[in-house]
Amino acid sequence: MNKRLFVAIDPPDGIRDQLSAICCGLPDARWTPPEQFHLTLCFIGEVDGSSFLDIREALTEIPFPAFSLRLHGVGFFPPRGQPRVVWAGVEKSEPLMALQRKIATRLFNLGFEPENRKFFPHITLARLQQTSAAKVGKYLELHGLLGSEPFVVSQFLLYSSILGRKGASHVVEQVYPLAQSSLRSNSISQSSEA
Repeated sequence: MNKRLFVAIDPPDGIRDQLSAICCGLPDARWTPPEQFHLTLCFIGEVDGSSFLDIREALTEIPFPAFSLRLHGVGFFPPRGQPRVVWAGVEKSEPLMALQRKIATRLFNLGFEPENRKFFPHITLARLQQTSAAKVGKYLELHGLLGSEPFVVSQFLLYSSILGRKGASHVVEQVYPLAQSSLRSNSISQSSEA
């Protein structure tokens, strides 16, 4: 059986709550359910059962340390013309970019072509139908300074996506823990010093 796959990072519950609180105020928006918030690292697309098993196994061979991220700002796609997607961004992060490159390279070595667009890390908040650019502009004014406390990225996930009438539902196929570095112990020691 074929599966439609992507690799992603899930935000923790506190970040989901923060994002969920700004998922309102745009007409004709289909808001992402909080349980489906994710930051896509690589979209793979539809694969057969044998390729799925190869991918699931190959991604276990990516050693990488845990790191932290922060939310930063909101925006929309495409940058010109009718807005179709509203997203929350993250601060620039070299570890995030390096992890994405490792995953993309591993998939490329298996014979999967990377997407032909540049990786732009974001969490999709809503898909838009005919929402006016003026209304999207007001939304960005209201939430453009979105930020968050740092949160630890301790794993990435392989998801399958099942398309339905009300959008896609996502199923976790495999979880890949990241190596626990001194990141957590540093933050603990800093808070105990405060």
